[in-house]
This record gives sequence, C-alpha cells and structure tokens, in this order.
Amino acid sequence: MKNKSDLSVAIVGGGIGGAAAAVALHSKGIKANIYEQASDIRELGAGIGMRPPTVHFFKDWGIYEEIVQKSSISGYMAVLTAHGEVLVKEEWPVLTDNPKEDWARLIHRADLIETFFNQVPTENVHLKHRCKKVIEHEECVEIQFENGNRIEADLLIAADGIRSVVRQQIFSDVKPIYSGMHAYRTVLPEKEAFNLAPDDTFRVFVAESGSHVYLMPLPHRNQVSYDITVHSEDKSWKPVVSIEEILEHLQEFNPMFQKMADLAESFTCRAIYDIDPIDRWTSGRIALLGDAAHAMLHHRGQGANMAIQDGGVLAEAVMKADTIQEALKIYESLRKPINHEYQKLSRLTPNNKRGTAFPEKEILKF
Repeated sequence: MKNKSDLSVAIVGGGIGGAAAAVALHSKGIKANIYEQASDIRELGAGIGMRPPTVHFFKDWGIYEEIVQKSSISGYMAVLTAHGEVLVKEEWPVLTDNPKEDWARLIHRADLIETFFNQVPTENVHLKHRCKKVIEHEECVEIQFENGNRIEADLLIAADGIRSVVRQQIFSDVKPIYSGMHAYRTVLPEKEAFNLAPDDTFRVFVAESGSHVYLMPLPHRNQVSYDITVHSEDKSWKPVVSIEEILEHLQEFNPMFQKMADLAESFTCRAIYDIDPIDRWTSGRIALLGDAAHAMLHHRGQGANMAIQDGGVLAEAVMKADTIQEALKIYESLRKPINHEYQKLSRLTPNNKRGTAFPEKEILKF
C-alpha cells in the first residue's frame, strides 16, 4: 500500500455515513473526496439517538465538544399506549464495557451532518456527481458520473444509500423491500408538544392498530422531534400526504397529537424500506457502507449509528492494514455480524404487548 497520506479515497454519497467516513479518514491524515449527487448538502428529517459506541468515535475525530453543544443526554426510553399510559420505561442498554454508559445522546440530523461537513475541506466535496458506472482495475477503481466526469481512486467507499448504484453493479441486485409503513416527520417547539415530552425520556406511543408516534426531546434546541409511523399501501418513495390524511391516522391517539400535527409547518414524508442481508460488502478496492450495505428500518434507531461506526472502523482498518484488500477484509469481518443482527431487529416494530423497550437485549445478550 502507498503511504497512508498519499492514498486517494473516493466516497460516493454525502449522507451521514459518507460524511462520517470522510471525517474519520481526514482525522487520520488520509485524503477523502466526497461525491454527492445532490446540488447542496442538507439533512431533512428529525432527531436521532446516538449511542456510546458512536460517540466514542467523535472523541477520536476531535468533534466531541461540538457534538455535545448540539445535543442532549437521554437516560430512558418508554413505551406507552396511544393515550399515554406507561407500559414500560427502561434505561438505555449498555453497549460498551462501561456500565455507566446507559444513555443516548439526542441530536437533530441537520446538526450532525453540519458538524461532519465542518471537518471536511470544501475542495473535497463535489456536488452534482451522480455515480453512473464503476470499474474495478487491479491498481485503482474508476468511477464515472452522469455529468461526464471521471475519476480514479485507490479506494472507493460506496455510501450511496439503499438504492446504491455501486451495490447493484458490483455486489448484489437485491431490491429494497417495502415495510408497508410510512413515516411522517417534523420538529416542533417544546411549547407545541403540550407537555407530552416533559423530560429527557424518548417516548414511543403505540396504538392497537400498530401505528406509533415517536417523541424525541431536543432540549438544547427547545424543540421536540415528532415522528408518526403508520401503515400504508402507497409504496412511493416520497409519498404526497395531506395534513388531513395525517390527522386521520392520529384519531387513535391522544387528541393533543392532532393539535401538534396541525401546528407543524410541514412534514417530511417517506415510505419505509430496507434490504435483506447481502453476502459480501467488499471487493478488492471497493467497500459498501451504511444503507448501501445494510439498510434497516428505523424502529430500533440504529441505522445512523451503524453507518457512523462503519466509517470509524473502516478508517481504523485502513491505518492498521498493509494493503487495501487486507483493510477491507478487517472492516467487513468486524462490521457485518453486528449489522446483520440489527437488520433483523429493526423489523421488530414497537409493540404494546412486549415487556421491554429493547427486544435487542434478549438477542444481543447485553
């Protein structure tokens, strides 16, 4: 392998996973260029809960203090009925060797992606670059873009999402699978949450029909992240949903949820898809990362965590190994088993009959 500082790394996709990989590599002195199909960098959606194994990487990358300023700690997760009766309230499971790390750090997705891109030099971010074709040569990877540009790199990291062009061309033609559910997401001022999220607890309200509402407090912003997940036969990636339809879905819930929806300026509406596990993530000089490798449903809240951790482990493997091929073998061996388990777990929807907020405790043996 070349000197690590001389390696040319191309990252296709500028979402959370791709940006995290770029930050991880830059923190180790490895040049990484991001190629993003969009015309600007912005992250819609709402809040996410970052777990200690993820946050540990932020300390290594020198962004921990900035993350702390843009996030808050949650000690508990609760599952409630649609009208607010608490069924179970639990501390977050410990995922590290430190028994005191039973928490999640809550952050808005936009703040997280902004923090990552604050660390990546502007000249290393290339917008309007949609990947068209990938050719793996013995000494490099060739990437062709729809805008006519073409580059070569020593290593290609494919973080191009659930409909990954790189995965389809090189690894697997596995198709995204529709979950039968939509997610409608927004962020509201705390005062417009009607005291339904009064503390640092992450709450999931579950209706008998299987619809559910997530309320994630973002006190550092004086806001609450509001996620409504419901059944739908509409498989459109970005369904057009009226406020009247959203209000109809909320009839099973505490009437305050309808008032909250009425107050929202807008909702981000998405159909929820995942993929089945695939046999391999890496080839000589190409690695899949994040949703491109292991897209999962949002019910366990681990998709972003897994993508960030992928980036951290991959950067460490590149530093440790003598060849890119060896680095990618290390990366896949460390990341594939845990992601495979979380892919399965993510299909367990919140349930008002289950006696735990964290079914993963039984499977992963925390």
